[in-house]
Amino acid sequence: MFTGIIEEKGKIEYIKLNSLSARISIYANIVLKDTKLGDSIAVNGVCLTVTDIQKNSFCADVMAETVRKTNLSLLKKNSYVNLERALTPNSRLGGHIVLGHIDATGEIIKKAKEDIGTWLYIKPNKNIDSRIVDEGSIAVDGVSLTAAKTGNGWFAVSIIPHTGAETTLLEKNKGDIVNLETDIIGKYVSRLLNGAEKNIEQKNDISIDFLAEHGFF
Repeated sequence: MFTGIIEEKGKIEYIKLNSLSARISIYANIVLKDTKLGDSIAVNGVCLTVTDIQKNSFCADVMAETVRKTNLSLLKKNSYVNLERALTPNSRLGGHIVLGHIDATGEIIKKAKEDIGTWLYIKPNKNIDSRIVDEGSIAVDGVSLTAAKTGNGWFAVSIIPHTGAETTLLEKNKGDIVNLETDIIGKYVSRLLNGAEKNIEQKNDISIDFLAEHGFF
């Protein structure tokens, strides 16, 4: 579990793409403190397990499903990524609850400056509109942000200078792909509502003929 508050920007040492999976090595500093083999680190919002640790880097394996669902396969040597260690019991929850499980990728369709802030307009690659609400939380490449604007098949976030300096988001441009994780509360609400709709549909299937056929008349 993570908070979406990025601790540092790491730099890709190498990424080896296999037929389906991948292995990735990342230069880092802050996130290596007190990190042990088997610990979790979020890389661009993706929860990965540390499989090797060197003085200034760590390695992780990326399974086939993760390669398919995230932007990690698009990384190259010297690419920068957002890094965050897993939440501990004494950590402050400065952002929101982030699981490190990506729901969709999104394409940046517009980047616009407004005073000190920068707007990123993002179009998800699948329909997750029901999980995104105005002023609700969403993680973009692992960064806890607010969906300040929403529309049919898109949403927008505003990046303040501090967030821009501490993460990779201001390095993104139109056409770039980012990882998206919607708020866990929104997921549960969406699931409950979908279940209620299905129950209503099932009830609507009950007719006089159905009751007669099953011996109620």
